[in-house]
Amino acid sequence: MKLIEQQNLTPRQIVAELDKYIIGQQKAKRSVSIALRNRWRRLKSDPEIRDEIIPNNILMIGPTGVGKTEIARRLAKLAGAPFIKVEASKFTEVGYVGRDVESMIRDLTDIAINMVKMEMQERVKGRAAEIVEEKILDILIPPVRKNKSSSSTSTTTSKSGEVGFNPDKASDAELNERTRERFRDKLKNGDLEDREIEIEVASSKTPMMQVFGPQGMEEMGMNLQDMLGNLSGGRKKTKRTLPISEAREIMLDQEAEKLIDHEAAVQEALERVQNQGIVFIDEIDKVASDSSSSSKGSGEVSRQGVQRDLLPIVEGSTVNTKHGIVKTDHILFVGSGAFHVSKPSDLIPELQGRFPIRVELNSLTEEDFFNILTQPKNALTKQYQAMLQSEGVKVEFTEDAIREIAKIAAEVNQQVENIGARRLHTILSSLLEELLFAVPDDIQSGEIDIDREYVQKQLSGLAKDKDLSHYIL
Repeated sequence: MKLIEQQNLTPRQIVAELDKYIIGQQKAKRSVSIALRNRWRRLKSDPEIRDEIIPNNILMIGPTGVGKTEIARRLAKLAGAPFIKVEASKFTEVGYVGRDVESMIRDLTDIAINMVKMEMQERVKGRAAEIVEEKILDILIPPVRKNKSSSSTSTTTSKSGEVGFNPDKASDAELNERTRERFRDKLKNGDLEDREIEIEVASSKTPMMQVFGPQGMEEMGMNLQDMLGNLSGGRKKTKRTLPISEAREIMLDQEAEKLIDHEAAVQEALERVQNQGIVFIDEIDKVASDSSSSSKGSGEVSRQGVQRDLLPIVEGSTVNTKHGIVKTDHILFVGSGAFHVSKPSDLIPELQGRFPIRVELNSLTEEDFFNILTQPKNALTKQYQAMLQSEGVKVEFTEDAIREIAKIAAEVNQQVENIGARRLHTILSSLLEELLFAVPDDIQSGEIDIDREYVQKQLSGLAKDKDLSHYIL
């Protein structure tokens, strides 16, 4: 529970962080920020009632490209807790070929274990760095085995200090030690970074095994994979010749891995999953049965089966993983879907009840498009500027040009198909295609201003021709 105490952002601070990357959708941001803060509030509450406080799961409804998935991505970084995003359409009913819904909890557990192990490795990096330094010195200057006479000589001469040191009378051990110290200084100063050494590296290749079948078979496949790995004597070690700068990083990871308590890491990870875990189920509308469709084919049956399998997981049940049992009672589930064909009411009633908080996300307007292109840290215009800047070409977009792009995006979304902010990707790639092709062959460097006239020249024909924009924009 240490991490969530460090990341105790208030709802207002969470919304402010999300505002840096996502334009509008204040209702969704507020609901998500309250849900995230409630995890911290529950852990701080009276132990007598703590287990009774269950999370209010959220269902986000809105057209594609308005920020549902982006909210999930940014939430994962803010939460500082085990987080997984899954696609509901990838799961199948128990008995069908495919992945069962319990695999999302198993994957979440694996993510949590990796997260905890990385934190533990960070804590022992200092100790690991000392061990690595000694090992690199052992490779560069192998230590001399000391016998009794040489050790006594070494001791007496070392006490006399640097003054009066006679290399002819010094023992092999002392000469070796002095050489090692000189090389230690060179290592610390970075003088030997390019020197190549041979190290043993544990092979990361493990036999891949995927088992499709009834519930539990997938987990059995993982256990078989572990068993086969143990039978072959664990991971094989291979020798590689690398510069010291690269070898140090690999050895540091290996030594840090040895220093951490793996059993304690698993236990802490299981606790985090159960108390802080967040599962984002995207495309949940794809498993809803279309109420307007009268046919009830095998696809309908399978979709309803996935919903029935989701019920106990979302409500609270125990899931067996290879690391131990995970209770899902306090895991927060956030569902998301466009619901173009189906409606939230097409979900089976029991599953609707498991998502009490519903948030509708708005379609994007022309003003929203303008803000998306100018305000976020990762705005598309800034991305293209950074890419062209790497080739020595500075590109500036005038405000009129950005407003014209926003206007065309809104018009095409209205006339052709509303795909939200994803429309900006297609429009900007069409707008800058000629420029991206010309750099660096025809344009090596310089400054280029993109104004409204240039935007109209490049895009007006496509935007006006509805038949053509169906295929291009």
